[in-house]
Amino acid sequence: MIKILINWLLSALAVFGAAYLLPGVSLGDFWTALVVALVLGIINAIIRPILVILTLPINILTLGLFTIVINGVLVMFADSLVDGFAVTSFLSAILFSIIMGLINWLLSIFR
Repeated sequence: MIKILINWLLSALAVFGAAYLLPGVSLGDFWTALVVALVLGIINAIIRPILVILTLPINILTLGLFTIVINGVLVMFADSLVDGFAVTSFLSAILFSIIMGLINWLLSIFR
């Protein structure tokens, strides 16, 4: 249980950091970052695997790079669900997902 809470907090830090780095992403406060991290976690656990399987031929043709587009779509979906979190463009959503993934990767060293 503690490990889940630590992962959630670290993901919220990644959301907060990525929103700080990108001008096209706005975030209300840290509580909003916690909600965004929770929503993205649920979306990534439920919807992302379905989308990856449905787009498998495109993913194979692009050598997995289409997954970045899927991540951008999921960030835009989280934007529509969470008040206080706004992504201005699809490119900002893709960059947000890339930066958040990099920050999560760096934070995973300390987990």
